Amino acid sequence: MSTTMPAAFVGHGSPMNALERNRWTESWRALGEALPRPRAVLVISAHWYINATAVTAMPRPRTIHDFFGFPQDLFAVDYPAAGAPELAEEVAEIVKPTWVGADVDSWGLDHGTWSVLAHVFPGADVPVVQLSIDATKPLEYHLDLGARLAPLRERGVLVLGSGNVVHNLAGMDARRPESGFDWAQRFDEAARAVLTGEPEEVLRLREAGDWAAAVPTPDHLVPVLYLAGLGAAAGHGADVLVDGYAYGSLSMTSYTLDLDGTPATTGADHAAPLPDGVPPESTNI
Repeated sequence: MSTTMPAAFVGHGSPMNALERNRWTESWRALGEALPRPRAVLVISAHWYINATAVTAMPRPRTIHDFFGFPQDLFAVDYPAAGAPELAEEVAEIVKPTWVGADVDSWGLDHGTWSVLAHVFPGADVPVVQLSIDATKPLEYHLDLGARLAPLRERGVLVLGSGNVVHNLAGMDARRPESGFDWAQRFDEAARAVLTGEPEEVLRLREAGDWAAAVPTPDHLVPVLYLAGLGAAAGHGADVLVDGYAYGSLSMTSYTLDLDGTPATTGADHAAPLPDGVPPESTNI
């Protein structure tokens, strides 16, 4: 087995996936079982989207419930993984001259992180650090920053992006829990072709006719760029871990990089429940 720690991107979908057992969450469990034991995890989550590049640097990050309208059982979830202040320092050093701030008290682990890691590392026994998404920077910045993180993989760090290749909440259709609209499928397939073939060309996706519908805001796509940057640094593409769609306008496709063998995907598509108040039909963009 390679000494290089694999990397991954996970299409996380609804926070309810933290409590669900479906084809996607089973694939995340299989990923955790297939991975070599990491020293720590560095997560780029779509839900820490701020005006700066920062890393969590507290020894005990809190579990953040950054959503509303879901059942109380979800708000009761705690993911008590330790932080890794020393990894925060490594990240800041390794990406110089890019500046990275140290967050010692304001953030923690948001649901883009813990809803996935609750399956990948259910014992919460691997230290976790989050890297924010700087909303003021262009997409090229994030692709480059992903490539700059590559040396961490030689130091036993699992770099994990968490978002969705296709993420259009306004277009969700509660009547289509396990299928994707035609435009969502076209964009997801275009992204797959680039990520598995020439990840350094991922920004060509902006030229896709379905870009505006699939990426109405960049927050959930940006974590994909970190995996693409790592793939560009490695000189090859990623592999699909699991695919599928939820509620018409969400892609659940996930990828791995340099994982020896793709874990088998088991179980049926079963989209996590939507929060109260989501209309039963969409604008079908």
